[in-house]
Amino acid sequence: MLQIANPWEHSAVFVTDAGLRLAALLRGRRSRPAPDGIRRILVLRLERIGDLLMSLPAIHALRQRAPHATIELVVGSWNRDIAAQVTGIDTVDTMDAAWLARERRSQAWPALVRQARGWRARGYDLALNLEGDIRSNVLLALSGARWTAGFGMAGGGPLLDDDVAFDARSHTAINGVRLVSAAFGEWDVPPSRPSQGRDGAARLPRAELMIPASAHVAADRALAGTGTPPASRLLVGLHIGAGRAVKEWPSSRVAAVGAWAVRERGAVLVLTGSGDDRAAAARVCQALPPGAPVIDLVGALDLLSLAAVLARLSLFVTPDTGPMHLAAVVGTPVVGVFGPSSPERWGPLSQACRVVRIDLPCSPCNRIRHPPARCQGHTPDCLMGIPAQQVIEAADDLLRAPREEGIDRRRAAEQIVRLAAAKDRLHGVS
Repeated sequence: MLQIANPWEHSAVFVTDAGLRLAALLRGRRSRPAPDGIRRILVLRLERIGDLLMSLPAIHALRQRAPHATIELVVGSWNRDIAAQVTGIDTVDTMDAAWLARERRSQAWPALVRQARGWRARGYDLALNLEGDIRSNVLLALSGARWTAGFGMAGGGPLLDDDVAFDARSHTAINGVRLVSAAFGEWDVPPSRPSQGRDGAARLPRAELMIPASAHVAADRALAGTGTPPASRLLVGLHIGAGRAVKEWPSSRVAAVGAWAVRERGAVLVLTGSGDDRAAAARVCQALPPGAPVIDLVGALDLLSLAAVLARLSLFVTPDTGPMHLAAVVGTPVVGVFGPSSPERWGPLSQACRVVRIDLPCSPCNRIRHPPARCQGHTPDCLMGIPAQQVIEAADDLLRAPREEGIDRRRAAEQIVRLAAAKDRLHGVS
């Protein structure tokens, strides 16, 4: 069943799928390769930072099932640096699709088709598409892989050997693991249930993200504005912006949370965000009490340095963003402020997390790319209705909670630095 909200797009994709279904019948059924015969695997994950990070459980499951295979991951160029640090991946390639590139230059369709056809020479035994989109399913089909698997909920299902049903009630990570299972013929895996939402996804094993030593050094330099070693200060991160206006919480309320952290916890505030968020960051700073200690890193960090900074925070307060997922992956407690998007489907993969939202008849609508007209140009009701006090209570609850399994996160971070430095020396990186 197609999961497309826009009626015109739904109709267009429905008609296209009908034609593709006829073509698939003429092609005939192919033979699934035996698991021990899978030697080369292609994985598409062309979307944003958070989408890639929510795919780590699927990548872990894939590596478990094909321990000796070469796994090649194709991502948007904005995710190249992060993708290169995912354990279990052998090669990273980039593809910048126009419908996902946003502010970056994208490849035109002829270039995308040429690149996808070029994959044929690599002789893939299996190709997976971890996003459900008719356009990327077309590109997957052009790869010439012996067997293809993906989600057809946004079209292109007839192009796939395994068209796996995407359970919209369940987390993206759980759906990704189910896709991998299906690709290996494990159709006895039951569909996910509503109870297997964010909490269930947070307990999934997942591929690790190895942050290089150079990024940890950059993080320590960026945080040197505290005047004291980061380990001896409570660092509370506030993420400014959300990539899309429909997911952004008002700056005045972000500042109210920051003021509480400074007043009640003696915290140093660490502001993060993209270069486009500098004006909003300035508004937050102006609303803070005079003299509040702030380290403004908005627009100043690459993704790996941001990951290392997040690993040093005691708490990260953020709307539904890619950095929210990055903080969860590096083990930082997260308060996620959700509005139109469903935390059951896109929540952070962490048990050290509090999701803050309000119940409205229309929320979550999950209409992020094409929000309703009444929610455009201003903060939507599902976010405007969240008071600062609700987020403060969630933050206080997390700061009072004992560290998971008694782990000293600072010592763990230092151990990661040593491991990454050893890896860099092994590969001759200075």
